[in-house]
Amino acid sequence: MNRTPLLFLNVLVIATCGLVYELLAGTLASYVLGDSVTQFSLIIGIYLFAMGVGSWLSRFIDRALARRFIEIELAVAILGGLSAPLLFFTFARVSYFYLILYSVVFIIGMLVGLEIPLLMRILKDQLDFKELVSRVLAFDYIGALIASLLFPILLVPKLGLVRTSLLFGMLNAGVGLWGTWLMRPLIKGNLNVLRGKAIFVLLLLLVGFIKADTLTSLAEDQMFADDIIYAKTSHYQRIVVTRGRAGFQLFLNGNLQFSSTDEYRYHEALVHPAMMAQGGSPRRVVVMGGGDGLALREVLKYPSVESVTLVDLDPEMTQLSQKFPPLAELNRHAFQDPRVQVVNTDAMIWLEENVQPFDAAIIDFPDPNSFALGKLYTTRFYRMLKERLTPDAAIAIQCTSPLFARQSYWCIIRTLEAAGFHVKPYQTAVPSFGIWGFALARRAAFDAPTRAPANLRFLDDPAMAAMFVIPADLSSVPVEINRLDNQMLVRYYEGEWKKYE
Repeated sequence: MNRTPLLFLNVLVIATCGLVYELLAGTLASYVLGDSVTQFSLIIGIYLFAMGVGSWLSRFIDRALARRFIEIELAVAILGGLSAPLLFFTFARVSYFYLILYSVVFIIGMLVGLEIPLLMRILKDQLDFKELVSRVLAFDYIGALIASLLFPILLVPKLGLVRTSLLFGMLNAGVGLWGTWLMRPLIKGNLNVLRGKAIFVLLLLLVGFIKADTLTSLAEDQMFADDIIYAKTSHYQRIVVTRGRAGFQLFLNGNLQFSSTDEYRYHEALVHPAMMAQGGSPRRVVVMGGGDGLALREVLKYPSVESVTLVDLDPEMTQLSQKFPPLAELNRHAFQDPRVQVVNTDAMIWLEENVQPFDAAIIDFPDPNSFALGKLYTTRFYRMLKERLTPDAAIAIQCTSPLFARQSYWCIIRTLEAAGFHVKPYQTAVPSFGIWGFALARRAAFDAPTRAPANLRFLDDPAMAAMFVIPADLSSVPVEINRLDNQMLVRYYEGEWKKYE
């Protein structure tokens, strides 16, 4: 039997699993730490360096290459398979999480770096050097491509981070077990012990896979102060709802989006300045982001509104009200209003379509903690939005905290101005977030609104006027413009918020 093609399949599996573990570590780091750009670049660098270290160390293994290969494969299975639950658990319990994170990435990278040279040495007697190198590298890169495609499209949305980790651990263990038959003539010593180890690792990871939901819940329970009452991994993010004595809270990728106790302060401040600046009688309104329906609730308070288009990338968010009734009660069943149309797509792509102009736009995107979100705060995005507005339209944008992230806040203001808008910055206090900043913008110069609609919980005429007073400690600072090809806002944001981790 020619075992060479089957051994090359091992290369494919090793490369695929190794990259999946790297992507898992990067995703988990950005989930629990929020610093996605820095974490991913560091993890990629550490992983590649560790592979080089492993390749160098392989020169010191002179005997029993096949047995060592299988033992290393089982070590990768254990560490890689348990990496996601391990990192989840340690984040909430230890102060040296960074050390554990980078150590796990380094050890996995080193073990994967050991495997490839050992397999090449096992195959060297069956192929000439040129053919051996070309095939091994080809399968290595193909495995990386498979992992990079499967990870965001299938694995995380369907299985979640913990199950993905355990599944690929089982795949590594399966390769190790299979290798005891495939390389049987090359393995010295007792094969049954080696197979027993592989079977034990497989069973351990299988139990973990079956109990993955319990493992995830246990880990997340340590990350959140209150009890988790709803959790879902969508194609785009991890959605978690917790409940405390004061109400419930929504988290996306570990970041608080609102608390039911005080969200009205945020959403009244976000929506009503734009609606009143337009004259208090907008007919066509667009809400971008805001899949929880709370900004939508405020928009629908205006009798003049004939249609509202809500554009949110994630259908799991816009359907959350159906699955979690307390949210439907909080947003007053806004999605059931016949005036509302929901569009689940990327807001920038949607703006490129030939849509009719709007009288008001409410922009409620998550904070710009990644380049994928940062593009929605660029001059390119704002210029596209301007083309979809009527001449008298007003837009309101949530702009993170001008107290904790002052450069980020003013970067958004200056970027709006660079896109051709006249801008009025404003801020208010939201207990769950502290001082929070917004921007009100129009095509032409305008005065900030001084009147508020009647019967709101927080916003009245004095509060409306007070929001547009910017204290000295929140005042303008020099910043660069956020452009699509140079997203300074993401760098500002990560640098400023990192101080408060």
